[in-house]
Amino acid sequence: MKKVSGLKALVLAAVLGVSVFGLAGCSSGPSAEQLEQLSKLRNEVSQMEKQINGLKDEKAKLERDIAERNKQLEECAKVRQETEANLRKMTK
Repeated sequence: MKKVSGLKALVLAAVLGVSVFGLAGCSSGPSAEQLEQLSKLRNEVSQMEKQINGLKDEKAKLERDIAERNKQLEECAKVRQETEANLRKMTK
């Protein structure tokens, strides 16, 4: 008899466990507060994405500016070398 009552208790516990988990999963959906938080988070993400895109654009512009200035520096260095070579020729 004890085996039967132990088995009944085990089955009863299993049924209760399944029903508790089943009921917990059957909510009616997110609350108004949760929806409001979700909306705020989506807006925040959108603003951050815009900021990221703006910073990427600014970075690309700065990289172009740096490349242009490096090109000008190389041209200046070339002209300087040519000028120094011409001055050495003149002094000889």
